[in-house]
Amino acid sequence: MKITLTGALGHISRPLAQHLLAQGHTVTIISSNAERKEIEALGGIAAIGSITDADFLARAFAEADAVYAMVPLDFTVPDIRAHSQNIGRAYAQAVRTSGVKRVVHLSSWGAHLAEGTGPIIGSYEVESSLNELPQVSVTHLRPGYFFQNLYRFIDLIKNAGFIGANYGGEDRIVFTSTKDIAKVAAEELTATGSEKIRYLASDDITASAAAQIMGAGIGKPALQWVTFTDEQAFAAFQEAGMPVMIAHLFVELGAAIHSGAIREDYDLHRPIAGETKLRDFAREFAAVFGEKVV
Repeated sequence: MKITLTGALGHISRPLAQHLLAQGHTVTIISSNAERKEIEALGGIAAIGSITDADFLARAFAEADAVYAMVPLDFTVPDIRAHSQNIGRAYAQAVRTSGVKRVVHLSSWGAHLAEGTGPIIGSYEVESSLNELPQVSVTHLRPGYFFQNLYRFIDLIKNAGFIGANYGGEDRIVFTSTKDIAKVAAEELTATGSEKIRYLASDDITASAAAQIMGAGIGKPALQWVTFTDEQAFAAFQEAGMPVMIAHLFVELGAAIHSGAIREDYDLHRPIAGETKLRDFAREFAAVFGEKVV
């Protein structure tokens, strides 16, 4: 098969490309010029351009049997929702122009909601654009909270001795490994048919249980995940130098996790169970934790 991937050589697209290339597929990877040599060394075909350019995308999608579409978060844009809408429309236009019949879109838990999910609102917008495509098989992969997001708490653990956010304690979090996402994406891209929406969960545990697992890995078995108020979380983001707009988005996202709204649709579906558990990731976290100097 001929498959085109977006996402450059990121945490998901790199292992995804490796899975597909190992299976003998022809893989084109959309990226910036800086990664051309690395893509070619991997065995892929580099397509250098921007995912906001529908004409470029159409050329990159030409003759492809399937396309993997994702939207990297960009906190430098003034309006994340509008930015995602533009990319979603570019994807949809490129698919129509190129004639691609199979699209696997990296979405997110909470993408069923049109409001109140912070940066995840972008996934809702891209899903909406792709759902309008006629005679195209589209599958939205909806993973949960990436394990890598836990790295942002390293400084707080070292300075304050706990994990803290405006969600925590007994709030249940759907954690997902990017390695598991890559494996499922590879399976979906080469499948003849699939469900419209597929949730992915590597672990589904409380924040307190997650803190215990992470704490055990770094020699802090009593580590706690403290629940802040929205106001406390916003103040902490501001103190860390986060722009006001971005701070508001993350507070909104945290509130959706705390209320359970973000996982309402997830709880109505049987997710694909990932192989990588938080205990596995905890070893990687411990290595980074030990190396990082505050």
